[in-house]
Amino acid sequence: MADFKAAFRNATADLPVLGSNIHYSASADRLRKLLQDGPLKLTDLREAPEKFFSAHSVLSEYATKVGPGFGIRFTVQFNLFAGTVIALGNNQQVAALSDMQAQGKLGCFCLTEKLAGVNSGLVVNTTCTWDDSKQMYLLHCPDAGAFKNWISQGLSADLAVVIANLIVKGKPKGPHGFLMKLRENGELVPGVVAKDMGDKTIGNDLDNAEISFSKVWLPKESLLDKYAGVENGEYVQKEKGVSNMDMIGQRLYTGRTVIAGSTLVFARSLYRSAKDYADNKKCWSPQGGMTLSSVPQLTHLYAQTDKELSRVEALSTVVEAKLCECLRKDKIPDAKLVEMVAVLKVKAIETSISVCFKLKQELGSYALMGGTGFEKLDYLQCCKFAEGDSRILMQKLTRDRLQAFAKSPTGQGKEAEACMKLGMSLKSGGKQAWNDNFELVYGIADMVMDRIVNEANPQASL
Repeated sequence: MADFKAAFRNATADLPVLGSNIHYSASADRLRKLLQDGPLKLTDLREAPEKFFSAHSVLSEYATKVGPGFGIRFTVQFNLFAGTVIALGNNQQVAALSDMQAQGKLGCFCLTEKLAGVNSGLVVNTTCTWDDSKQMYLLHCPDAGAFKNWISQGLSADLAVVIANLIVKGKPKGPHGFLMKLRENGELVPGVVAKDMGDKTIGNDLDNAEISFSKVWLPKESLLDKYAGVENGEYVQKEKGVSNMDMIGQRLYTGRTVIAGSTLVFARSLYRSAKDYADNKKCWSPQGGMTLSSVPQLTHLYAQTDKELSRVEALSTVVEAKLCECLRKDKIPDAKLVEMVAVLKVKAIETSISVCFKLKQELGSYALMGGTGFEKLDYLQCCKFAEGDSRILMQKLTRDRLQAFAKSPTGQGKEAEACMKLGMSLKSGGKQAWNDNFELVYGIADMVMDRIVNEANPQASL
């Protein structure tokens, strides 16, 4: 893996030089070249998932210089787009990824809708209706609320995986994935409209689009039908017990894991460059020769931050290893791993935000200067809401813990006491009690997260 990481770093060494002030089309062209150069195959997400995580880690090292744009573009291409084809596609659809890569074809992932964003769960109102007479699917957004929203790479992608509610004989069959041409010779196909989401505080080298579909006809082969499809006009479940939405959700688990890892790399990189500066910044002192790094509060912050990041990095290592095993076997993560992914996503980002903010407060005017990495701190804010809002994930952690506690009132100390208190409040106050006790809800999530991080660090609990 060290050889691959070195090769991938060499293949992307120009990215910090290009910077983040380039037009999104130039950034898209750079990814096309990376695809065709082929240090990482689109199918490596299943065949060698460790390479995908390693490659994303390298790109995260550049984030203090270039922001999140290219890293997000990369993971959209390899995880959300190609990963969904790998997870849901038949053998021919997966095999077609090789030609797409050779041609430098870019893809996007159309899931999130205007009225179904990070605070609403995986709600899909876009429809794709099977027409037996035409032997085709009709893709359509019934209203503006179903327009796909914040679609990364949406203004430059040639192809798209669209998640839509499949309808057969008037009956909805739930969200399914469809692989379609989004553009032909650079022009959007008829019935597709894409609009720029507008200027952002960071990552403007990444195109984010609102995409709508108005009665777009798709060929029969568009449905990613490894697990379910349409045969002789009937909906057929090819593999019992496997939900398409579960396999789509697999992409979110992988995405959450790489996002979490990227924030930890960002924090480490920011501290490293700031420490290099502080180690050489002379300060006045009666004895002379004092550097900024020797100021006691900075010395303490370095040590404390190293300890905090190391604890979360230990969890990241465990999660990545378990997730790689699932990816290799096309296996859906079990409930325990799903919980660990959620904890990692929240804990890594919140820890990185906290330690980077503390560092900014201690470095004075240096933290105000362009090119230091501090101007890219919205990178962390971007990560906080991508692939699952942190607050929603925390509420899920508490809900799951409370359900487990109701079945078996186990646990010790404050966590068990808090579950009992919240459970009693819900029993007497109904659903409104959840909102009334929001601080307790998030408090239980914090305790669950600390416990899971400690389990990955049995010898290093704070």
